[in-house]
Amino acid sequence: MIDRFVNEAGEVSIARTRIEGELRTLRRSLLDLTENVIRLRNQLREVEIQAEGQMQSRIAQAEAQHSDFDPLEFDRFTRLQELTRMMAESVGDVTTIQQNLLRNLDAADTALHAQGRLSRDLQQALMGVRMVPFEELADRLYRVVRQTAKELGKRANLDIQGGAIEIDRSVLDRMTAPLEHLLRNAIAHGIETPDLRAAAGKPEFGQITLRLTQLSNEIALELADDGRGLDYERILARGRSVGLVGADETPGENRLTQLIFEPGFSTAEKVSGVAGRGVGMDVVKNETLSVGGRIEIFSDPGQGSRFLVHLPLTLAVTQALLVRSGERTYAIPSNMVEQALELKEAALEDIRASGQVEWKEAVYPFTYLPRLLGDNQAQPATSRYHWVLLVRAGSQTLAVLIDELRGNQEIVVKNAGPQFVRLQGYSGATVLPDGEISLILNPVALAARQVAAPLDAEGAAQEAAETEQRVAQTRIPSVMVVDDSLTVRKITSRLLEREGFQVVTAKDGVDALEQLGDYRPDVMLLDIEMPRMDGFDLARNVRADARLKDVPIIMITSRMADKHRNYAYEIGVNHYLGKPYQEEQLLELITGFIAAQRT
Repeated sequence: MIDRFVNEAGEVSIARTRIEGELRTLRRSLLDLTENVIRLRNQLREVEIQAEGQMQSRIAQAEAQHSDFDPLEFDRFTRLQELTRMMAESVGDVTTIQQNLLRNLDAADTALHAQGRLSRDLQQALMGVRMVPFEELADRLYRVVRQTAKELGKRANLDIQGGAIEIDRSVLDRMTAPLEHLLRNAIAHGIETPDLRAAAGKPEFGQITLRLTQLSNEIALELADDGRGLDYERILARGRSVGLVGADETPGENRLTQLIFEPGFSTAEKVSGVAGRGVGMDVVKNETLSVGGRIEIFSDPGQGSRFLVHLPLTLAVTQALLVRSGERTYAIPSNMVEQALELKEAALEDIRASGQVEWKEAVYPFTYLPRLLGDNQAQPATSRYHWVLLVRAGSQTLAVLIDELRGNQEIVVKNAGPQFVRLQGYSGATVLPDGEISLILNPVALAARQVAAPLDAEGAAQEAAETEQRVAQTRIPSVMVVDDSLTVRKITSRLLEREGFQVVTAKDGVDALEQLGDYRPDVMLLDIEMPRMDGFDLARNVRADARLKDVPIIMITSRMADKHRNYAYEIGVNHYLGKPYQEEQLLELITGFIAAQRT
């Protein structure tokens, strides 16, 4: 029943988040309405001034109706003055409605925040019922240490510190078997026999310490022993014998440490009920990742090993970073993200060339998110800026290129279904405010699945060239539409987006030049007559810029005189298209220019 209540409280949170999203959209629309009303009021005032200045006195009418007044003594209003006054009243009414809507929206926002606090209190209270102290597991762990030490003829003590810290029962149930295996490993591979400990000047009883600390919404579980530590020589020999390490390769300690998580890997000399079966550390890692945690290993040869496991406080609610890649939105646990980089195209090209990102003396291998999901055809969208996330799970790092960063959000974790149970790198799903179902990803675990065969220098260079050519051929072409008419911009954008182009719009030449500062479209569509800067001036500025001079320009206008056409070709316009035009004709021109550029 508690699980059902928690689930229903999560549904309430999702519904509230959806309402908040709708209110944000409504507020943005109201702000746009406010700006438009202010602009309309200013424009109407100018019209009124012009109308008052052109006040007409009808002499004939004056003689018939008001013969006693001179035209300078009595103003005769025309239909234009009457319309401007009626429009002024209408604008005043619209302003009143807009202000009432803003007040109602603020009241709804306040009520929703109050409801959010109540929902959060209810959810935390329900979560508190699910929380249990870690020391409930203490007797079971003590028994595992006693039995394992007795079987192997060793002596060991277990000291649990911070056992009063509470953790979600579902997390504790999932991590019980991995903890037992870590304790067995500590005794089988770490703690020495009494005679070896005496020879090394150590106490007869080996000491195993299990320390728990709470860090924000995480539990840090540290398992340390005073045994021999990791035997890197034996790990290296075993790695070479099973083909995980090349014959001439000399891996560092970090790489050797990661080898013990490989399926089937064991350094035990003989198989027993405790060690040697090659099933264990890979299961520990997978279970830790499946609950959204991470594991790190530290070793001091001859002095002992230390396993540091970070676990979420609860599996029901967590903080996640929402990212978009292609047409889908994914959630990445926030505790995995170390840094989010916003890069220009040149900086991203440098990272692509090197294949890695260096940050704070750490190296992050670089990849594009759809590659981790098995999509080798998808390509990043063309944009002024690009987002790269630096993520870490334990000692493993990764730099992931995404198309859009949608911000951090508290999400309700849902079971993704039986199909995802055995898949690495997926820790559930969540429902976004707009109703979309988003998978919760672990990019590091997804990257660990993909083991690529090493290439020689020539093969790597050839693959890089082929990849670059494929990116150039499959990159989504972009078109800039510059027109002062909102209707024309919308209709043209809809047409081009339907055909698969990426569209950027500008309302005049000045707006287009600002956007062209760090953005280069594949084709530009220009109108001639626009405020602030017309199409001819914009075309001259584009042709004078060394970075943009090769961009094809199609001028679309109703001015079909030879004078306009000849002048357009003189300043460097590639094609002069008259209105009205056929959609097929425009699409054929754009695709022709893009194909010519790529070849």
